[in-house]
Amino acid sequence: MKNYTPPVKSSWKGRDSDRVLYLHEKVDCQIITHLPKHTTGFALLGYACDIGVKRNQGRIGAKNGSAEIRKALGKMPNHLEAHQKITDVGDIHCQSQDLEETQKALSDAVTTLLDKNLFPLLMGGGHDMAYAHYNGIKNHLLSKGKRPSIGIINFDAHFDLREDTQGANSGTPFYQISNENEPFHYLCLGIRKDANDRKLFETAHELDVTYVERNTFRIQFAKEINTWIRAFMDKVDHIYVSVDLDGFSSAYAPGVSAPSPMGFSPDIVSQSLDTIIASGKLISMDIAEMNPVYDVDGQTAKLAASLMHQIVHSEFS
Repeated sequence: MKNYTPPVKSSWKGRDSDRVLYLHEKVDCQIITHLPKHTTGFALLGYACDIGVKRNQGRIGAKNGSAEIRKALGKMPNHLEAHQKITDVGDIHCQSQDLEETQKALSDAVTTLLDKNLFPLLMGGGHDMAYAHYNGIKNHLLSKGKRPSIGIINFDAHFDLREDTQGANSGTPFYQISNENEPFHYLCLGIRKDANDRKLFETAHELDVTYVERNTFRIQFAKEINTWIRAFMDKVDHIYVSVDLDGFSSAYAPGVSAPSPMGFSPDIVSQSLDTIIASGKLISMDIAEMNPVYDVDGQTAKLAASLMHQIVHSEFS
């Protein structure tokens, strides 16, 4: 399989127990092409690529993000039942700086995981992964004879609606999706005016994007935000969630490609995820822009791992 690195069990380390008390003891490692025909649970897939970040003039280093998230997640406690599965299926990596080929490989991998009845949890890596991730979900649904009705919920400071006339990058994924899908269902939570130029706001309005600005995306407005999220989800059959770690304040996530102290806090994201999970429509999720080069005491990796811990221990696990 092109652009693919199999998982390595030694990547999963932590405190040892004789009762599988920690996730590193729980995680199974499987080559993606060797997965059983009938399986269930969560599949962890890394996106070891930051070429899109480089093209978008961001700080490179996110290609190693998935490795650091694994380290943080493996040390966390395991509260799952014995029959609940978590499988590490390895990484999609970039060869010869060919972003488009890497995105195609990621899209195919996501489709494979969904076809196997697994829930993909992607770790990255540049946010250009979102374009590939969406296409992987779409192709899975089309293969089932279903007309895709996919709503995107993106936790992010940025719209990522830049035009791709000069090629794809980490700022173009949702613009690319909008060009290829009608209708285009996109909710962005945490948008900042100091992180998006006027043209991006104009594009968002032209595409009928629903968004909540950072000043409103706060825990004290959780009731209103949950109402907006539910109203958005009512319009679609499936929800794909993307979490861009650079949307968080750098007080919580210093290790990202585009940091800012003005971002949102983890509490409102966690609250929103609970609402999304309760809908029963969540089909896949990714966490993007983890950049270990600039992390402090593994803080950003721990934040990403905690969000994943919440998902795998949620009611639909």
